[in-house]
Amino acid sequence: MALCIACLGSVYAQKVVSPSGKLSVEKKGESYEVKYDGKQVVNLSAVGVTTSGKEGLTFQQMSKAKKVKADYQMLAGKRLHCTNRGNEAVFQYKYADGSPLRLVMRVYDDGIAFRYELTGLNEEKFKDEQTTFSIPEGTKRWFQQWSDGYEGFFPLTTSGEGQNRHWGYPALFQPSDDVFALISEANIERRQSASSLKNESDVSAYKVCPDVNEVSLTGDWHTPWRVVIIGSLADVVESTLITDVSEPSKIDVTNWIKPGVVSWVYWAYNHGSNNLKIISKYVDMAQKMHLPYVLIDAEWDEFKGGNTVEDAITYAKMLGVKPLIWYNSSVGWVNGAPGPKFRLNKPEDREREFAWCDSIGIKGVKIDFFSGDNQMNMDYCIDLLESAAKHHLLVNFHGATIPRGWQRTYPNLLSTEGVYGAEWYNNVPTFTNKAAAHNATLPFTRNVIGPMDYTPCAFTDSQHPHITTHAHELALTVLFESALQHLADRPESFLAQPSRVQKFLSDLPTVWDDTKLLGGYPGDYVVMARRKGLFWYVAMINGTDEERTITVDWSPLKLKRARAKVFADSGNADMPWDLSDIEDLPSQFDLKPRGGCVLVIDTNMFSSTVVVRGGGRPN
Repeated sequence: MALCIACLGSVYAQKVVSPSGKLSVEKKGESYEVKYDGKQVVNLSAVGVTTSGKEGLTFQQMSKAKKVKADYQMLAGKRLHCTNRGNEAVFQYKYADGSPLRLVMRVYDDGIAFRYELTGLNEEKFKDEQTTFSIPEGTKRWFQQWSDGYEGFFPLTTSGEGQNRHWGYPALFQPSDDVFALISEANIERRQSASSLKNESDVSAYKVCPDVNEVSLTGDWHTPWRVVIIGSLADVVESTLITDVSEPSKIDVTNWIKPGVVSWVYWAYNHGSNNLKIISKYVDMAQKMHLPYVLIDAEWDEFKGGNTVEDAITYAKMLGVKPLIWYNSSVGWVNGAPGPKFRLNKPEDREREFAWCDSIGIKGVKIDFFSGDNQMNMDYCIDLLESAAKHHLLVNFHGATIPRGWQRTYPNLLSTEGVYGAEWYNNVPTFTNKAAAHNATLPFTRNVIGPMDYTPCAFTDSQHPHITTHAHELALTVLFESALQHLADRPESFLAQPSRVQKFLSDLPTVWDDTKLLGGYPGDYVVMARRKGLFWYVAMINGTDEERTITVDWSPLKLKRARAKVFADSGNADMPWDLSDIEDLPSQFDLKPRGGCVLVIDTNMFSSTVVVRGGGRPN
């Protein structure tokens, strides 16, 4: 009887339950309680949106719940075939002028997603959103102070205090011993801004605050999806909820979209992309190591020595390496910033520039220095993605907001920065002592929601030293998901590594059939398994300054036996690698301080339980 009452939207049980029954959202007075296994995860203490013409909400009723299903293919990401099921109900409100507001609530087994839908708007401006998440003081959390480039740390704390109480997505917290929740948003469309969280008035009340949106809204309009991924750490890490609620691909023909590993100049040579001799070294490395791409970074419009960027592109193509090039978005850092500038802002300039790229064999663009989450930036990013797709150009956004589902809607978006990554070794000494713990936090926070151009793997030093081990650095290439994986180190370093390490990087997939978290805790350690065809790549890192032994449960991989190549740390500075082959997977691994280990598990001969599509190694 209770279920029937809930379906009818009775005031006695206004509740939506996930298909498994583990997760529920129930309206209690003016708030909404989110529970997992009967325990409260978070409370929505306020809901609603207001415009210049619509205020004063009154709740009316809840609609009958209906089933929703996601079943789609991705071209990149943590999993290529994504499925999810949920139940959706609409909580109906009325504004003071009699017009409706629909709070559409979806409850999946791995989280919730909700948005607000308005109709009958008449030249109205978005005013405010009331959505507020209540997170009690004392709750463990890993929140990042908001900045327009999302380049910060996620320190463990138990308080909502901060410098300015303004927080970026994703926001991870631990409401109970075995339950985690991660707040973010998804499916940014035109006429929308992105949002962030502020707890300025109440340290425990995190209000969703959309950025500036100056568009006059007429007709129907809705917000992006507000998303909370909920469950165990494995549930959070493996979830595809961000893309599950995002719009399907708007690109009809996608066979030109080719993910891959990139040889990248900036980490070692800040200003190397205007020098043909330096660029040629990275092209040569890509050719020798069978990497598909080379990135020509900033300042290529100011080539030295009488050469031009066309000379670099010609040289790359001659060696069979596909060039990518950099642009300044020219809406963020402009004065004093590198170029080329102002080539993409106007539609006619953008079309001309991208047509030129296509005509001379450039395969993708890295676009940098945006100015935040406002509606102007969101529309501009969509303009860039759509125009780039017309000219078969891959896209990598830098100095930009985090992924919010565009990787499904515009699959030519293969990576996004939005992370405090390895290039910070170039900037300040801060990263040296924080990198290991930060690296062991990102898989549970930033990388959950989409591709992350951290630019991993450096065995030598840039401007400031790194103290992570060789195996730790190698593990990052698997641990951090990005369909364009830019390798940070200089060519001499990579080509000096043992042949087995070089072959690992040559064969490295950047697209995965499946992803499994085998263990870890934010800032402490991580064990991540990603499958490509018949191979499981397993990366583990130690985020602490102490040697530690970790225990690995292999059962999620459903392997009877498997042989593997192991890349570990020797502890010897002169000969840092411990490389071996094994045919039985050990349950324990000893990791050096800030160390790591990588296994490439070949299931071809021994496993009878792994289902594969295609097969073999990439490239």
